[in-house]
Amino acid sequence: MEYTRLGTSGLKVSRICLGCMSFGAPNVRSWTLDGHAAEPLFRTAVELGITFWDTANVYGAGTSEEITGKAIKSYTRREDVVLATKLNGKMGDGPGGQGLSRRAVMEQVDASLRRLDTDYIDLYQIHRYDPNTPVEETMEALHDVVKAGKVRYLGASSMYAWQFATMQHAADLGGWTRFISMQDQYSLIMREEEQEMFPLLDYQGVSSIPWSPLGGGRVARPWGDTSTSRGSTNPETDPKGRPLVLDSDKGIVDAVQAIAEARGVSMATVGLAWVLKNPVVAAPIVGATKEKHILDAVAALDVELSVDELVRLEEPYERREPTYF
Repeated sequence: MEYTRLGTSGLKVSRICLGCMSFGAPNVRSWTLDGHAAEPLFRTAVELGITFWDTANVYGAGTSEEITGKAIKSYTRREDVVLATKLNGKMGDGPGGQGLSRRAVMEQVDASLRRLDTDYIDLYQIHRYDPNTPVEETMEALHDVVKAGKVRYLGASSMYAWQFATMQHAADLGGWTRFISMQDQYSLIMREEEQEMFPLLDYQGVSSIPWSPLGGGRVARPWGDTSTSRGSTNPETDPKGRPLVLDSDKGIVDAVQAIAEARGVSMATVGLAWVLKNPVVAAPIVGATKEKHILDAVAALDVELSVDELVRLEEPYERREPTYF
């Protein structure tokens, strides 16, 4: 395993992040694994040195955090794991049940700590931008949970570059804790972060930890293959009706398949190797439901794509609307 720092902070993380949205009560999402079914994946992650684990309060309606917390106690040690979770999504009907108000930050961090059964969260991330709360209120509240010892570092996720810059600027003006990471959507079939967000992250010394680095699995299997349980339920459009898949993506997926076959590796390994080559990327988040998914991800660390391969992978891409919903 390789390790790197998140942004310019001193926090070291494994270059593959275990995405724990795959774990939770199966009645919430049909493809998620309960604690017993997830056991081999946690064990494999630990054995391979994947020490960076990411979840969120809304995953499995809180059950992902519960399973992740129990897994840390069962298969490793708390001090050996960089534990990340998120807030913003709806967890209740009360005034602190969702969003990024001071009330919500204080209420949700304590709820996550209880479910994770831990005294602190290494990386506490805002899941989305909250247009209904002043950024100063959010950043001061997040700073306060850091100073209280409940959180070690702060991160953000999925927003426009101007929104992220505004929040960082508010932190600077207030003398509050800044974000060290951006969890954004980035893959061979969603490269819009290259336009504005990645240059901003590079300038500010912030790391990207991409979610859906395989485009919801579309980059990991031949074009049109929906044989997996998650693949068969993947939406074709986002909540605003914008297409998530373009006809031009076939050329990208076909190129991934051809390169994988020529190299004798999986398509997932090629797709993740491409994501990892970006210097702003610290660790793609891999949402595994099989041990093979973890093994394929770790194998990507040993793949260096040639210039010709990069051209074949990147040339078919067409711009699209980012999904900052």
